[in-house]
Amino acid sequence: MRSFMINTLMVILIAQCARVSAQTIEQNQLPTVWSLEQCIVYAKQQNIQINTLRLTTKATEQDLLLSKAAKLPNLTGSASQTFTNAKNADLVVGGFQTQASFAGNYALNSSMVLYNGGYLNNDIKQKELFTKSAQFNAEAAENDITIQITQSYLTILLAKENNVYLNEILETSKAQLKLGELKYNAGSIAKKDFVFLKAQVATDNYNLIASQNNERQNTLTLKQLLQLPSGYNLNIQKPETLEAAFPVINLEEAQKIALEQRPEIKSSQLEKEAADLELQKSKASFLPTLSASGTLASGYSDNQKTPYPAQVDNNFYQRLGLSLTIPVFNNRVAKTGVEKSKIAIDQSKLDLTNTETVLSQKVEQAYINVMNAQSQFTAAQEQLDANTENYRIANEQLRLGGISTVDYLLEKNLYIQAFQNFIQSKYNAVVSLKIYDFYKGDPIKL
Repeated sequence: MRSFMINTLMVILIAQCARVSAQTIEQNQLPTVWSLEQCIVYAKQQNIQINTLRLTTKATEQDLLLSKAAKLPNLTGSASQTFTNAKNADLVVGGFQTQASFAGNYALNSSMVLYNGGYLNNDIKQKELFTKSAQFNAEAAENDITIQITQSYLTILLAKENNVYLNEILETSKAQLKLGELKYNAGSIAKKDFVFLKAQVATDNYNLIASQNNERQNTLTLKQLLQLPSGYNLNIQKPETLEAAFPVINLEEAQKIALEQRPEIKSSQLEKEAADLELQKSKASFLPTLSASGTLASGYSDNQKTPYPAQVDNNFYQRLGLSLTIPVFNNRVAKTGVEKSKIAIDQSKLDLTNTETVLSQKVEQAYINVMNAQSQFTAAQEQLDANTENYRIANEQLRLGGISTVDYLLEKNLYIQAFQNFIQSKYNAVVSLKIYDFYKGDPIKL
């Protein structure tokens, strides 16, 4: 029993070491620092939803091969061997005699459809459309994950920049506190002002910790989108510059480009064409079907005195035939299929219209986001310039004792708010512009 437990523990330990080793090897193959382009490429390769849609595409490709093969003749072989044991009347003896016999039959059968109202041809065309539609659905999923990755990536950059800024604010507050402590010990400022400075350091430290926590949470979100191992330390690359304002093409042109290029539109268009073909397939149920068949067969029995090879040769026969099936009455199955196909066509038209409408609304919303973000960025820049100068003057006045601590902290808080507004508006402008350009077909790059 003790030996069994030891062996079991060893197996568990080996398995855990193998998992850790495999995970380490996998992590070692990942980039040390991720650019946005690397994140997008990796997500397209690893995302489960996208890979599921790719498998759907492969399944539709198999359906297409099957529909093409339906036009070819089939071939089946059959062989049977029977043993018969029966009683026969014996006229000489005046009783019954048991007689056993062996017999065999062998055949090759083939058949193919010659005409069925165009059903097979339309089925092939429909399966080709389904395959292309599945490919476009996978591309649409890639576009969705690209936008999510971009938003998450830039959110982390925003948090990192905010951390740097808040850390500088904290260091400034600590320096002001040291200066205030010297003044308080010298009796130059009141205890109330000294306490205000200590409270400001605590507040700035809290803001920095909150921003760092926000960065960690955003990093986790990006890791989940990339489906990276839980223990992996994700580091992203900060671009040298982030341009927040570019010339923006007009809305009508952007919508036109999106409606012509986006894969979700192409997929809906193909689904509509496939619905039209389904109607043609349904109408084929009213038409006759002409099929051809052929058979090669032979057999033998040991009840005959002829040798086995001679029997097989003598019994060998060939058969060719044509079969015409004419539908007369099928309990409304064909008519119901046609009517449901017409309903499916109407539904596909509604789906296409809805897809076009939703896409146009998304592009319009992206355009409005760009306009709003750029105007807010311009206003935030002006606000920051003004508050930066006021904050610089307040710092100098506080050093010289020409301003109260309360007035200084007021100017500082206004500066902090202005800087945070500036950072937020800058990244909003970048994100909104990248998404808007992406809708009109431009790749996302930093």
